[in-house]
Amino acid sequence: MSPAAPLPRILVIGTGDTKCDELQFMASVIAEAGGRPVMVDVSILGDPPYVPDYSKHDIAKAAATSIAAITESGDENSAMAAMAEGAAALTLRLYKDGLVDGIIVLGGSMGTDLALDVAAVLPLGVPKFVVSTIAYSHLIPPERIAPDLMMILWAGGLYGLNSICRSVLSQACGAVVGAARHGTKPDRTRPLIGMTSLGSSCLKYMKHLRPELEKRGYDVAVFHSTGMGGRAFEAIAAQSGFAAVFDFCIQEVSNHHYGTVVTSGPDRLENAGRAGIPQIVAPGAVDMVDLQAWQTLPDIFADRPYHAHNRLIGSVTTSPEGRREVARLIGQKLARADAKVAFLLPTEGLQEWDKPDEPLHDPEGLAAFLDEMRRTVPSSVTFQEVDAHINSPSFSGAALAVFDGWVAEGIIPEGRP
Repeated sequence: MSPAAPLPRILVIGTGDTKCDELQFMASVIAEAGGRPVMVDVSILGDPPYVPDYSKHDIAKAAATSIAAITESGDENSAMAAMAEGAAALTLRLYKDGLVDGIIVLGGSMGTDLALDVAAVLPLGVPKFVVSTIAYSHLIPPERIAPDLMMILWAGGLYGLNSICRSVLSQACGAVVGAARHGTKPDRTRPLIGMTSLGSSCLKYMKHLRPELEKRGYDVAVFHSTGMGGRAFEAIAAQSGFAAVFDFCIQEVSNHHYGTVVTSGPDRLENAGRAGIPQIVAPGAVDMVDLQAWQTLPDIFADRPYHAHNRLIGSVTTSPEGRREVARLIGQKLARADAKVAFLLPTEGLQEWDKPDEPLHDPEGLAAFLDEMRRTVPSSVTFQEVDAHINSPSFSGAALAVFDGWVAEGIIPEGRP
């Protein structure tokens, strides 16, 4: 942003009746950093000692209700849910009118609940910062986290300003202004292809696919399917952000089915189809479940082959019957798609560690999965078996052939070299 450019407008959202000192301090830091604070009050009972740019009455109106109706409910949870609905609706309207360059929300668990709704309505590239007492907590479901959300723990600041609180708030405000002033917005010149993978040691097909897609004039974004990566992929798909997807690592479906924290939520493998985005799908790494490497294995996996990837994450293979369960779940999800879907089934393996002499090699389990997958792929899906390992160039070649065919048919827009 050039020095002569307008100051970035940052929505400062919080309950001004209880956090007025903090919010006013944040406004002053944003102004000093070269931004323009736009105060949004989401109080319910009281009023801030300053005049906000958007009052609690504006928020309630955006939710098609009134503060009186919200307070009459007598329930704190439903009242804040209504304010979250209004704050999200107002924020989206302001963004569409070109009046928002970034947001920062301050809150405890209530404010964080609201903040997640507000951040979720804004597209990738709009800076979103949450100062929260539960930042990075497992209380926050991954499916509610915007793909580019930034968070910082509101340490030592629950009630009133102090030196620790000022340090945290000033960092957050500086970050959101800096992102608004200097962040590079996503370039939509070329159609965007979404792809999922699991690192580059476990799954390798992107090494073959990405350069070929780029030659064809596409931008390619590869998402690391370790919970939050899959969530980002799903969130962008839900906003129709992809021209097509190569969803080749759907391991998070297995993770969620088995209840691990490495989850992308219950709607993994559903949003692209719901949004009408063409999908080429493969079952990369669905024979594994990811767990925290620093915890004891659950009893259900105690006797299964295990691979410690690092000190944070480890992978355990599922039983043959468990793989059949996941295959049926995949079939159910694919059946819900409202767009073209092709499912490619690599018959010689689903990830690098399942090869012979590798720690997760399990021919019986693979055979069970292949058998059940053949039974459960819905008739609405184009089904193709590929006699290769998922990491082989021949598998990538088969996927590209499907892609090129769909481009020729006009199902996928042509690239722009």
